[in-house]
Amino acid sequence: MAESVYANLKMNSNILHRSFSIASLRAAQIALSLCAVVLAQALPSRAQQQGPIGPPPSSSTSASAPPRVSSATINANAASIAVHTEEEITKEPPSISVEEIIQKFSQHESEFRKERDNYTYTQTFVMQTIDMDGQPDGEYRLTSDILFTPDGKRYEHVTYAPMPTLARLTMSKQDLDDLKNIQPFVLTVEDLPKYNVTYIGRQVVDELHTYVFDVAPKKIEKDQRYFQGRVWVDDKDMQIVKSYGKAVPDILKKNNENIFPHFETFRENIAGPYWFPTYTHADDTLGFSFGGIHMRMTVKYANYKRFGSSHKIGEATEVKQ
Repeated sequence: MAESVYANLKMNSNILHRSFSIASLRAAQIALSLCAVVLAQALPSRAQQQGPIGPPPSSSTSASAPPRVSSATINANAASIAVHTEEEITKEPPSISVEEIIQKFSQHESEFRKERDNYTYTQTFVMQTIDMDGQPDGEYRLTSDILFTPDGKRYEHVTYAPMPTLARLTMSKQDLDDLKNIQPFVLTVEDLPKYNVTYIGRQVVDELHTYVFDVAPKKIEKDQRYFQGRVWVDDKDMQIVKSYGKAVPDILKKNNENIFPHFETFRENIAGPYWFPTYTHADDTLGFSFGGIHMRMTVKYANYKRFGSSHKIGEATEVKQ
């Protein structure tokens, strides 16, 4: 993808090569490096703020491709996120100790992670870059089914992957990691020692009574990905029902800027006490050194179906069609 961009822009002398992060490529695309290619004089200067994240706003190709989702539909879906009802966060103390809440919800998150590994589902990803007039000027789409082979190997079968039209942003391996582990964030007992978890208060979100916690990594280890932001925990099922934040760290090197957007993920009660991620949305301006790139992203998870009753999951594998 980067080579084709260079060919198109070879008559320009001030091309900058940069990287960015955001989404899901199938296994054959993992090796792509994240780079943003722009004309320095065509973009406004804007720096992205660093440091702790503040609170969220208040309120492959197959023969039969699925119907194309229009930009208007994407914007309508984004608007639906904004109308979720949220009351003010109160400082009301919890009915049990904060330590007990954290212990319970992290245990339930561990159980949920194992349970979700037994499910097939469809994942639809759309990422766009947005121009100065607020219109998409590049797009990447990928629809895939997360399935199992007869012997229990989990794999991703891409069902729709039109040619990307992105010119200013491409993908990285970190995008794959974030799509799998950060955007549908699960704070398990195993991962809990890596994070500082701070109780903020209580809040009613879409008629759900929740405990609100800020989450940040204690230490950034090399080549590791983390979530930094805020989570909402249902006070009955003791599971995360919403998260807002970003993947960290941003990766800033000479001629290689790999920057990650803020996103919001909602879960739904799919089976038993388990809340499954169903929708992730990001609308952010990524602050590269040469200026900002406005992007939008949506990830939908649908058609959850349990594979077997007590199946032991094997290592993920790529199945060639």
